[in-house]
Formats: sequence, structure tokens, C-alpha cells
Amino acid sequence: MSKTISALGLSVCALFLALPAYADAVQEINTAAAHAGMAAGADTTKTLHFHIQHTLNCLEGKSGPDFNAGPGNPCDDMGNGAIPDSAPATQKSLKEAVVKAKQALAEQDFEKGKNLAGDVQTILSK
Repeated sequence: MSKTISALGLSVCALFLALPAYADAVQEINTAAAHAGMAAGADTTKTLHFHIQHTLNCLEGKSGPDFNAGPGNPCDDMGNGAIPDSAPATQKSLKEAVVKAKQALAEQDFEKGKNLAGDVQTILSK
């Protein structure tokens, strides 16, 4: 009986240890969406790039291939990045948002870049 109670206690502890990662992902996604919105409303290319990089940093985290510490990371204390902190079912749309964010960052036409940033915000707000 005590082994069963111990095993149950360990299972409950393991469950609670796993929950914060998913809880952090929601905050990271919301922050990424907010910065994508700021990028979509930017009045300069510099501001567009600044906020879309924040979006990428929040989505991928410090170990992500597109992470750039230069502009800062508004999700720094939230977790490891929305993608690594999310359930596998959520990661597909987040990766789609990364593709669009990278396109927005690379886009030479300012208005098209803003539109792509808006697409990122829409994806992340679903």
C-alpha cells in the first residue's frame, strides 16, 4: 500500500513539474503575438525588424536557430521559447508563424513586411 501511495505521489509531482512548461508557452505565445502586432503597426523598417525579432525570440527561445539577443528577448524569464515549451500539437502553427516572421524580416518592401507581420499575429492569436 505504501508503495502505491509513493508511486502515486511521484506521478502527481511529475505532472506538476511538467505543467509549468505548457503554462509558460501560453504567455510566450501571447507575447510573441503582441510583438507581431507591434511589427504590423510599425512606422519604420527598424521598428518592424525590432518587434518581429522579438516575435522570433519568443517563439524559438535562446536555443533557436533564428534567436538574436541584440534586440532583447521579452520572453526571457518565461521559459525556453514557445515552440520548445509547447505540446507537439501546438508546434505546427508556431512553426508556421516562424516561417512568416522570417519572411517579414527578410522582406524588402516595407508594406509587405508589415502585412506578413500581421499574418504572424493572426496565426498566433488563433
